[in-house]
Amino acid sequence: MTLIVSVPTDQLASDIRALLTESDDIDVIVWADGDAPRDDIDIVVPPYMKQGKMLRAVQQMKPRLVGYDGVADVLPEGFVYANASSVHETATAELTVGLLIAGQRGFADFVRHQDQSDWFYEKTPGLADSRVLMLGYGGVAKAIAARLDPFEVDLTVLASRAREEDGRQVHGIDEYSDLLPNADILINVLPGGSETRHLIDDAALSALPDGALVVNVGRGPTVDTDALVDHVRRGRIRVASDVFDPEPLPADHPLWTLPNVFVSPHVGGLTNAMAPRIARLITEQARRLARGEDPLNVVIG
Repeated sequence: MTLIVSVPTDQLASDIRALLTESDDIDVIVWADGDAPRDDIDIVVPPYMKQGKMLRAVQQMKPRLVGYDGVADVLPEGFVYANASSVHETATAELTVGLLIAGQRGFADFVRHQDQSDWFYEKTPGLADSRVLMLGYGGVAKAIAARLDPFEVDLTVLASRAREEDGRQVHGIDEYSDLLPNADILINVLPGGSETRHLIDDAALSALPDGALVVNVGRGPTVDTDALVDHVRRGRIRVASDVFDPEPLPADHPLWTLPNVFVSPHVGGLTNAMAPRIARLITEQARRLARGEDPLNVVIG
């Protein structure tokens, strides 16, 4: 029986078809919006960043596998959800290193002075020898850690539980308060949810040293935005972040204009590497289901 996969764009459908062989009994269709093109679809890949409406539409269809970030908020019980692990790690790690360098070397100030043809320069903290505390040690965090090694930073990793992994000592969340005062840079790579909401709050920001840099490539609500704005206004904290709460930032939000803030608009995984990696992952998921095997990256189900 032919396995049906829906994807949101013609290009993605074409990329997946190019990877399939004659022996693959898999049909790839495009479903970007509106009513479902088929009564039964085995794998649903909703549009990137615009998935909620479609997930509500699949409730009567009962697909075998759904991919969506934030699925738990709208997906009924009984559905299987797999995330896009392996697609975004490299690109997000690249951006994280870029944010770190931009924040530590004052790139935002350089660009502002360039707009005025002003030969401006100043001494900056730099990245080498910085004490970095990274929250999270999943796929993205591991990719970030690997890229930070050549920069000669003092990296401390903290996650939900203490352990040794990949030759690194991972500290448990119970050590969070003790580790903050020694961090020149705080990187958040944690997922969203009630357990991580406002983990970086006024108390956490107050525990960081003066001039510490906060980098968020996890989820916006992990940071208490009001507290962050307060600390930035007082010159206590610097920011270089890809995610925010609210998002997108309103045009009149203070983070746009406050000094020592570098904003990137949630583009961590948005590079040319994204499309081919998505195509390869969806193809592998389809082949696994067609063979009766369990899918990869299952988070719910």
